[in-house]
Amino acid sequence: MKKIWLMLFLIITAIVAYGQEGSKNFIDKNYIEVVGHAEKHIIPDEIYLKILINEKDIKGQSLASLEKLMIGKFKEMGIDISKQLEIKDFSSNFKNYWIIKSDIILTKEYQLLVYNAKTAGNVFIEMEKLGISNISIEKVNHSEIEKIKQEIKIDAIKSAKEKAGALANAIGQNIGRALYIYEYSYNVNTKGGGIPLKIMVRETTKDMNNIQEEAMPTVEFEKIDLEYNISVRFELN
Repeated sequence: MKKIWLMLFLIITAIVAYGQEGSKNFIDKNYIEVVGHAEKHIIPDEIYLKILINEKDIKGQSLASLEKLMIGKFKEMGIDISKQLEIKDFSSNFKNYWIIKSDIILTKEYQLLVYNAKTAGNVFIEMEKLGISNISIEKVNHSEIEKIKQEIKIDAIKSAKEKAGALANAIGQNIGRALYIYEYSYNVNTKGGGIPLKIMVRETTKDMNNIQEEAMPTVEFEKIDLEYNISVRFELN
């Protein structure tokens, strides 16, 4: 019986000692730690426009008639109404009517999705012609932004490996397997969700017949900035 207990004690002691030695060896390994950096600047392909129609601002027509004209214009521009246009809010001041005895004013808010800056600029121009000027950019995005984020992270790790290899070679050594990876900072800059829209409208005149061409908008969007920093610790051989 004593021999059995002694054997168990020796086995447990050996396992603990091995575990401690293994941990010690891992901690005491020679290593090099570097930070890999990668970034991309992408042009947004999802632009969300906020359109607000207030019956108070409409003169000589109803909200319904103006809405019909707006939707007709969108269809002429090739916009898929069923997929790209949503009603976000529809309200009135009916609650306050009995207090202040004013006219009942209807207000309707829409969200329009367009896929490029040129279409966004044309929407601004065409809506202005209809008397709808309360338009703003609600947010911008990219349809494959999550995929692009992963690509940037991979580029950051590759950058870390390249940097670590160059530094190790400088002292006559080389790197081994990665011991530790930590994503410690990233930046997604979309200007708080809305990118400033720059519209420049030029009017040109034909030399031959002096007929003024229709003003066409030139629109530019600031790019979405994606940036990642990843710390990687490599074994140093």
